Amino acid sequence: MSGLLLKAAVSGAIFEMIYLDCKGNISQRRIKVLSVKEESFRAYCYIRMQQRTFKTSNILSVGPVRKIRRGA
Repeated sequence: MSGLLLKAAVSGAIFEMIYLDCKGNISQRRIKVLSVKEESFRAYCYIRMQQRTFKTSNILSVGPVRKIRRGA
């Protein structure tokens, strides 16, 4: 997981993440990873429109934003 987050920080790509907070709430967020530490990482959250710190252990799913193709 930390390898993926490190690559995201270097590339500056926007990722989608499903996250479980400390109160047990699940949220889906679009983030841009800014820095990675051993057990947490700092990211800009496009939902909250501010920088947030997330625990790596609370990530349920994370991956690059996929572009949807429409039409024939």
